[in-house]
Formats: sequence, C-alpha cells, structure tokens
Amino acid sequence: MAEATSDIERVQLGVRMEKRMVKVLKGLAEFNNESLGQLLEKIVLHSFEPMPGEEGEWSASPHGKRALNALADLKRVYGMDYEVHAGRSFPASDE
Repeated sequence: MAEATSDIERVQLGVRMEKRMVKVLKGLAEFNNESLGQLLEKIVLHSFEPMPGEEGEWSASPHGKRALNALADLKRVYGMDYEVHAGRSFPASDE
C-alpha cells in the first residue's frame, strides 16, 4: 500500500461530540504526544481496515495496551460511563 503523503491537504472541521468523550480523546492525544486531529485521523484510518475474516464486524485498533489502560483511566476520570453502542441512543442533535 503506497503512502501519498505529498497529496495530504487538511481542512478545518466543525463537529459536535459528547463532552466527556472529547475530554477523553484530548487526554489520549496528550498521552500519545499527538494532536487531537492526528489521533482522530489514526482512529478513522484504522476503522476503515477490517480484521481479516471479520469484515463488517471488527476493525483494527490503533491503541496498544498502554494506551488502552490510559483510556480506561481517562474514561473513569471524565465520567465517560457508557459503552461502545451507547452512541446509537444519543440524540441526533442538541441544538
């Protein structure tokens, strides 16, 4: 797979996310010594890569054991007490 790093153009993105989740993401980005944008790009790129034999069911995780432990701590500290499928019940908009 070739990397097309010379063709990368970043754009400003305005999105709304659950507040505790954003705090956890910012904490993880700091833990990884990267920007929030870099972390989100990494997460999205990994989510596009299916686990062989599990296409449509599982995707690769960009987080190692240390980062997963940090994530658990950050989720506890910031009160992110919901699980992966909770987003399905989030309101579409809070405007």
